[in-house]
Amino acid sequence: MDYVVYILWSVSIQKFYIGQTQDLENRLREHNAGEGRFTRLGRPWVLVYQQACGSRTEAIMLEKRIKARGAKRFLSDNDILF
Repeated sequence: MDYVVYILWSVSIQKFYIGQTQDLENRLREHNAGEGRFTRLGRPWVLVYQQACGSRTEAIMLEKRIKARGAKRFLSDNDILF
């Protein structure tokens, strides 16, 4: 089963959240329901980026690469406007 690495944006706290999951629709619903400690503060969250990965290992590596680069810089480097 494929994994998805995603970036969310919160207008209210002006921050990004980066994660990976097998069920993006459900995970976004959980974030916006306040089920996460960090994401509870930034509701509502908007999906600004997603990328499918073939394995969890690949997804974790991409997630770490995005976090190391910074979400804003990663999006800018990939010509993604949000």
